[in-house]
Amino acid sequence: MDKNKKGLNTICTHVGEVKDNEYKGATSPLYMSTSYAFEDVDVKRYPRYFNTPNQEALCKKIAALEHAEAALIFGSGMAAISTALLTFLKAGDHIVLQQILYGGTYHLITEEFNKWGIEYSFTQGWRPQDFEDLIKENTKVIYIETPSNPLLTITSLSGIAEIAKKHGLISMIDNTFASPVNQNPIDFGIDVVIHSATKYMGGHSDICAGAVASTDENIARIFSLAKNLGGSLSDYTVWLLERSMKTMGIRVKAQNENAQRMAEYLDSHDDIQKVYYPGLPDHPDYDIAKLQMKGFGGMLSFELKENLDALQFQKALELIKSSMSLAGVESTVLSPARTSHALLGAEERKRQGISDALIRFSVGIEEPEDLMADIEQALKKTKNAGQMQKR
Repeated sequence: MDKNKKGLNTICTHVGEVKDNEYKGATSPLYMSTSYAFEDVDVKRYPRYFNTPNQEALCKKIAALEHAEAALIFGSGMAAISTALLTFLKAGDHIVLQQILYGGTYHLITEEFNKWGIEYSFTQGWRPQDFEDLIKENTKVIYIETPSNPLLTITSLSGIAEIAKKHGLISMIDNTFASPVNQNPIDFGIDVVIHSATKYMGGHSDICAGAVASTDENIARIFSLAKNLGGSLSDYTVWLLERSMKTMGIRVKAQNENAQRMAEYLDSHDDIQKVYYPGLPDHPDYDIAKLQMKGFGGMLSFELKENLDALQFQKALELIKSSMSLAGVESTVLSPARTSHALLGAEERKRQGISDALIRFSVGIEEPEDLMADIEQALKKTKNAGQMQKR
């Protein structure tokens, strides 16, 4: 059977496992060695070359999940992003990027690319035409993020892929928010798919990793740089990540369902000003999301009414954790202006529509009723605190 025709949970569970030929165990054995033989062997293995037994196996699982020919795993999402970008960009080249991006990616571009002589342009919107309008003679890459962090905007995958192919460019996407469960950009013509595997692939807030999936040719090019930059992942973390990914399909499905319910609940709440979630019919990109996503994801953002203090609200939560990062089985919230996008500066955040009142909500697998009850009690405390201050 072709690996891409296997069911999602079958791929998560079985593809890319290391066979325990000695003891016939049900799980992958862990090979911790950093030193392997180089004579009379088929593969000269070295951890920094991404080819230890556990590394190779996990790459096969990620490639299968993203319908790609090959994949590489990295020590972090930013290691994956920076290595992929620098593979296809050199001094004198130009890249077009989506305006609304993960803060770490934006900071990498604005802080480092000038030093390396790489030109860049950020779009004013996220429609395909916004990207094509900025293409120059030296443009080499188009980079998108959909759904975007933290406003959940949706960019047309097929539209971007068409423009990239028309102009002979490499198209890249940060697919972290969607996960391979909800979205497979390669099916829509995108060339390179990137993940912070720390998030939905890990799923338990205890692993830091990154991944890139693409064609054999593109991955070979990325590997040529990756082995020199040294952003490989330890085999123990590789083993933990492979274990975690076995349940990714089940986890993400539950998070999709919970996020939809929470978005609808918040959208109808008197104390909520605005909700950003592509699964809501009044989301401006709802129709595009339906076309390219299998599920709308576990991430949403919302803003409280102006008379309520967003930071005070987060501190009042008891079940939902006020915490960095996202995509764990536990629900978490954070203020993008104070965390993921703090490096952008106040003016740039304002330009991107990221207000100080914005709260990003990573919905976990708890019962929605319990999450709603926690939000209600936190809103009540926030209101009471506001009334006390007025007195």
